[in-house]
Amino acid sequence: MEWFFPFAFLIGSILVFMGLGLPVAFAFFITNIAGLFLFFGGATGVTQMVANFSDAVSTYALAPLPMFLVMGSLYFRSGLGEKVIYALDLAIGNIRGRLAYVVLGAGAVFAALSGSSLANTGMMGSLMAPEMLRRNYKPHMAYGPILGAGSLAVIIPPSSLGVLLGSLAQIDVGALLIAGVLPGLLLVSLYGLLIFVHTLIDPDAAPQYPVPTTSGLEKLKAVAVNIIPMGVLIFMVVGTIILGVATPTESAGLGCLGVVVLLLVYRKFSWSVVWKSLDDAMKVTAMTFLIISASTTFSQIFAFSGASNGFITFITGFDMGPYGILLMMIVVILILGMFMDQVSMMLITLPIFMPIAVTYGFDTVWFGLMLLLAYEVGFTTPPFGLLLFIMLGVAPKGTSLKTVAFAAAPYIALTLFLIFLIAVFPQIALFLPSLI
Repeated sequence: MEWFFPFAFLIGSILVFMGLGLPVAFAFFITNIAGLFLFFGGATGVTQMVANFSDAVSTYALAPLPMFLVMGSLYFRSGLGEKVIYALDLAIGNIRGRLAYVVLGAGAVFAALSGSSLANTGMMGSLMAPEMLRRNYKPHMAYGPILGAGSLAVIIPPSSLGVLLGSLAQIDVGALLIAGVLPGLLLVSLYGLLIFVHTLIDPDAAPQYPVPTTSGLEKLKAVAVNIIPMGVLIFMVVGTIILGVATPTESAGLGCLGVVVLLLVYRKFSWSVVWKSLDDAMKVTAMTFLIISASTTFSQIFAFSGASNGFITFITGFDMGPYGILLMMIVVILILGMFMDQVSMMLITLPIFMPIAVTYGFDTVWFGLMLLLAYEVGFTTPPFGLLLFIMLGVAPKGTSLKTVAFAAAPYIALTLFLIFLIAVFPQIALFLPSLI
């Protein structure tokens, strides 16, 4: 059990520092410095950590991240998202639960434009939750679709979390992003079926109300003006990768250019919006690069100390089989998701899980996508799911965490069901990447 001491020290230190409220990057840096002196040659190890900074952040796979962030921020700050909601509202018509379907449709579109679940949920929550409650939607019918649709940005490309995972785990970023397309569409369909079943079982959960009669021509015009241009933009980002025309970095550049063109066409362009979007992207990118630098050194210490190989040998000693090991890893992520954010979970689990996945011969794209889905569940699991608190921020005063968590529960169950489907039928995730 020589490996157990470095394993317990490294993982335990990270958890303790984060439990004390230290930012993720600093928790890793302090643990790294202690680990370097204990297991990596002291001052020589510190020199190696400094050298890792430039190597970690100069990885080409990370280049799309800041551009995807700029693209999403421009889209949300400009108000283009409200036009999509307006067009979907007209097109769907007066069916029961119409606002829930509007949220789901808008969430899928926004996911393909922003890459950020937090921004997705914040925007739809502030725009749609008050209106749904005003129309006497029950809380679970108002909050649930927003939380479910908001989390879609984790898996539907361009996913900023997917870019980060691909870079850290050394998975082909383009293949990982494209792998999320079919599962993302399947998850949207499952969410839509859930809303339909809810309205059948409890019609009062989403009361119908009179809406102005809209002609087919007006609906067609709204879709053509407000949704089709967004579809072209999505194709510029996702379609060009699938067709092999552009790399993820090139598609991110095309996406930024496309949003700027739309801002000019819709007369939403302003230098203030551009500056704020660049500022948003700079802050997130800087913190992400800092975290990646710390994580690179952590992975090296983890391997050099013998903790990684020792733990793999220990795990493979159990006769659990590949799927038993996979289930165990998913359960660990779900438990961690109750207490920490997705980036923290990723940094802690990837150095442990990826070598195990390679040992068992898992396809890394398939495995990475299931990890992304498991991290997505962590966004909405109490008591510390980030999307729950965003939802509480836009909900009426007095709304409890229990109410919001209850609304999210069926959507969490469907995401877990999708993980099961992908485990049993890997081609759901691997079909599109195989075409690249």
